[in-house]
Amino acid sequence: MSEGNPELRDFLRARRARVTPSEAGLAPEPGVRRVPGLRREEVARLAGVSVDYYVRLERGRNLNVSESVLDAIARALRLDETERRHLFALAKPSRRRPRTPPPQRIRPGLLRVLETLDDVPAMVLGRRLDVLGANRLAKALYRDFDALPPRERNMARFVFLDPLSRELYADWESSARSVVATLHLYAGRNPHDPALAELIGELSVRDHDFRRWWADHDVYQRTHGTKHYRHPLVGELVLGYEALSPTDDPDQVLGVHTVEPGSPSEERLRLLASWAAEPATP
Repeated sequence: MSEGNPELRDFLRARRARVTPSEAGLAPEPGVRRVPGLRREEVARLAGVSVDYYVRLERGRNLNVSESVLDAIARALRLDETERRHLFALAKPSRRRPRTPPPQRIRPGLLRVLETLDDVPAMVLGRRLDVLGANRLAKALYRDFDALPPRERNMARFVFLDPLSRELYADWESSARSVVATLHLYAGRNPHDPALAELIGELSVRDHDFRRWWADHDVYQRTHGTKHYRHPLVGELVLGYEALSPTDDPDQVLGVHTVEPGSPSEERLRLLASWAAEPATP
């Protein structure tokens, strides 16, 4: 761990501020508290380490911190499993020499899988939420990413910089915050990715919400769930999603939407599919 690790410092401070003493099982103290969550001394006591040790850890000093200590701190801060893995990534980064990741490409076989999914929207996302491929129905639901310059084919840019996204997502804030948290999780594992730094810098400058939520240091692992949309052509859609990673490239995710059989959303998705199948008007 390098001297003055700002990501680790800010993550620990943000998690401390989120946990109240009562949630941590601490007895109430008289007087007015000056911090919105746990003090450093309280985290140290709950984790069973000295206050000096925890303070140096939070400041990112050179400590050969053990996994048992990190586990104790994760329990003290009531971290979930995704946050715990993020803490380990920040506190025990890879010692490999930083290098620029090679360009990502979708495998031909995975692309064929994508193209065979005709009835539901599906896409493959790569590092930094880059859109590596999308089937016809995904392009009809979101937008035709293939028509954009390669640099612009990115879900974070779509969510924060494309005005259509704020109309498409019924709960835009929840969806946008999950995008920020997903990027934070990737940043913990890939702190030296220059394309990520460029993306974060651009979004921070151009969007106030992104800048504000990035400072929260939330992390999120996309697995499965439900999304609500208001599509301009077919109206409201309630779609599930499943996120699957190829075994040979964990930085790629095949995201497949699902729809409840017999539901209004299924009928509207069929309508969207028929519209997407029509040839473009000259």
